[in-house]
Amino acid sequence: MSGAYAEAGGPPQVRGQDKKQDKKQDENWNARLCHQLALDYCCSDAEAGGSENQFHIWRPLEGRRQFESAEPCFLKVLSFKGKLLFTGQEEILAWCRERFAREDGVWFMEPAVMRELDRKLEQYGYGIGHLHPFYVSFAERETGTDGYEIRYYRNEEIEAFRGDARFSRAYSFCPTAPDVIGAAAFADGELLGMAGASADGADLWQIGIDVLPQARGRGIGVMLVSLLRNEILRCGKIPYYGTAVSHTISQNIAIRSGFLSAWTELTAARLQRT
Repeated sequence: MSGAYAEAGGPPQVRGQDKKQDKKQDENWNARLCHQLALDYCCSDAEAGGSENQFHIWRPLEGRRQFESAEPCFLKVLSFKGKLLFTGQEEILAWCRERFAREDGVWFMEPAVMRELDRKLEQYGYGIGHLHPFYVSFAERETGTDGYEIRYYRNEEIEAFRGDARFSRAYSFCPTAPDVIGAAAFADGELLGMAGASADGADLWQIGIDVLPQARGRGIGVMLVSLLRNEILRCGKIPYYGTAVSHTISQNIAIRSGFLSAWTELTAARLQRT
């Protein structure tokens, strides 16, 4: 009896219950993700999860993702589920609303559109500052650590790595997005790599990874990102991973660690006049 069920993946009733439970869990995680993005983009949860492009004046909502910035947000744009979320100051938002109300979010970040937006931003002394893809994961995954000693660091223990340039991506030491947990891989007492997570918002904790040059190509990055993702989920938070559009090595680490592409985000930055 058990062998027959094993080949089929378990009793039909149990499989159905598992699928329903997994679906419910995914819906819960997605709802929380939409809530976080709503805080970031000053809209409602329904607007963040909907299908229409949104344009909202920026407000410093409690629980939003925060990074080091000396001024209010002038403009940021997020492409999520095929639509666009805009937030910023009214003077640029009015133009964006008129120009991009019906823009397809899938193609928004094509070079021609980015050049047009950059020219408009320049009129206000700004330009496109950052443009990054982001990945999320809602499920733990069993991760092997054979041959490595894994050490975890939490909160104040992370302070020991302040100023250590080897781990500038793992830890940011940003006061508005504090580093909360790290995972390091050792072999024969030698530190080979470090993944760190910062509490960027109410629900989203971002993972960064540094693998030392002599240890690259051995899967350490995937192992550490996977382990840290599991720890973040156990803390009841959503792990997310951001990287550069052209950094395919980093993107592949996210994918191999079980993360899925979730959104692309653009932020404006003040131009430095010389």
